[in-house]
Amino acid sequence: MILEMLTDPQVWITLVTLSAIEIVLGIDNLVFISIAVSKLPYAQREKARKFGIAVACITRIALLLTLAWLAGLTNDLFTVFGQGISVRDLVLILGGAFLLVKGTMEIKDLIIGESEEEDIHTKPKASFMGVIAQIAVIDIVFSLDSVIAAVGMANHTPVMVAAILLAVAVMLLASKPLGQFIDHNPTIKMLALAFIVLVGVYLVADGFELHIPKGYIYGAMGFSALVECLNLWAKRRAQARLQPE
Repeated sequence: MILEMLTDPQVWITLVTLSAIEIVLGIDNLVFISIAVSKLPYAQREKARKFGIAVACITRIALLLTLAWLAGLTNDLFTVFGQGISVRDLVLILGGAFLLVKGTMEIKDLIIGESEEEDIHTKPKASFMGVIAQIAVIDIVFSLDSVIAAVGMANHTPVMVAAILLAVAVMLLASKPLGQFIDHNPTIKMLALAFIVLVGVYLVADGFELHIPKGYIYGAMGFSALVECLNLWAKRRAQARLQPE
């Protein structure tokens, strides 16, 4: 089975797509982690940041496995308009609705803009383990959208876990430059949120037994990502031409 997964191109496409979504949407988590660790003495902050991300990775995988297990329960609980609704259907419908609401609200915040009144350097100090616990809880809340997307898009739990591990590894190794890149290119985050809304529509439809081929979803995502790459390339070329020689 492992060999079949490794040789299946769709598995690799799913892994790359989920990892990209996890990484981009994980930037918000890094902001809240920075606020949490600022309560500690300066010498402990980097250690707390890395340890907190590692603990958050474990809690995220536990959340993923729980939702994946619930999505595997296919016995009907009740009937709506002649259609049986199972635990799996409820997970897909509620999860898809959550993605639609969360993605729409995040897109609205990006368009309108949010006030940033928090100063991470003026927070009082706290205990090391207290900060770690806070990071774990924050990560569960703010990674729920990407975890639900993973459950809806991937059929294999190892692929979902691998995407989370890959995203966390990138966050650990390149959190600062990655955050700066997203800040300088906000359209990347807008694209990821648009993907989340698209996945939300797919999950709700699948929950009501309206099956949409995943190839359509991957095709739309791939085309949009290609267009965004071309936009970034054109933007950099334009900036380079404007710079004095």
